[in-house]
Amino acid sequence: MAVKVLVVDDSGFFRRRVSEILSADPTIQVVGTATNGKEAIDQAIALKPDVITMDYEMPMMDGITAVRHIMQRCPTPVLMFSSLTHEGARVTLDALDAGAVDFLPKNFEDISRNPEKVKQMLCEKVHSISRSNRRSLFSAPAPAPVSTPAAPAPTSSFARPAPAAPVARPAVAPVRAAAPSAHSPAPKRKAYKLVAIGTSTGGPVALQRVLTQLPANFPAPIVLIQHMPAAFTKAFAERLDKLCRITVKEAEDGDILRPGLALLAPGGKQMMVDGRGAIKILPGDERLNYKPCVDITFGSAAKSYGDKVLAVVLTGMGADGREGARLLKQGGSAIWAQDEASCVIYGMPMAIVKADLADAVYSLDDIGKHLVEACL
Repeated sequence: MAVKVLVVDDSGFFRRRVSEILSADPTIQVVGTATNGKEAIDQAIALKPDVITMDYEMPMMDGITAVRHIMQRCPTPVLMFSSLTHEGARVTLDALDAGAVDFLPKNFEDISRNPEKVKQMLCEKVHSISRSNRRSLFSAPAPAPVSTPAAPAPTSSFARPAPAAPVARPAVAPVRAAAPSAHSPAPKRKAYKLVAIGTSTGGPVALQRVLTQLPANFPAPIVLIQHMPAAFTKAFAERLDKLCRITVKEAEDGDILRPGLALLAPGGKQMMVDGRGAIKILPGDERLNYKPCVDITFGSAAKSYGDKVLAVVLTGMGADGREGARLLKQGGSAIWAQDEASCVIYGMPMAIVKADLADAVYSLDDIGKHLVEACL
């Protein structure tokens, strides 16, 4: 059955072009279009699409406000279009926080210069997020009434108070019988020298929910590997730093690991750690699909820290992290995976579970508290 898509954009050109690209794929059906956020809400309720592509800047109601309403009224996977700028990154992170699943750069030049590449990327994204776990979208914040004016400038969302407790999720179906229970026993305490967390689709929100549970005196250094473009990781690190009690920054070559500091791998590059606790940032290798790559960071941690690493694999497409986790496991380190029910995309954690590498499988809302139990 074809994936039904609603295309939302105030630009007639972009709306038509996206519709043409998607309609050229026989497994995708464009069931409607909308020119602003208010229309998007109405169309989402009436048409019940499998996926919505959403612009941010639109008249009457912006894309972020529309996403919030859609997640409350008819939760639907949303693919945001974003500019590759620092401000565009902030807007996109706000959209992900509101409930959007993933994003793509909105680049008119690429559409005209590399139509086949754009078509492949867009269609792959639509197919992948159409399979996302809709129940994981229910935790989006409640919107104001639809009749209110559009939301203020996106930068305002960064002026936040101290982190609140994670939003509770409704009951969801358990993980498959073949997978370890999401109610794995509480972890045993150990003097870990490093906590390494890898993730992809759904990761920005997942990382936020995990890291905001950690106290300022968290005793282990942390490295974060999130599949994300170069223009986005600095803004994402800044966002996490404002929300968390620990310190979060985009990693730079020569940074030194220390307790209570989380270093985020820069987009477009690779991050490695050495036995002296130093970070090495390398150019992104075009032969690798992911820049940054979880396998590379996990592999370097296995070489440098033996059995003193606690690695966590969160929501995401594909299997990045599996081979690095295998090396960590061989060295005696511990591997945790996020459970299926709380994942947006149960790909990367599933790869860990199926390879029999997971020492524990936890719900997203339990991972932060278990990290504290394991390390404090």
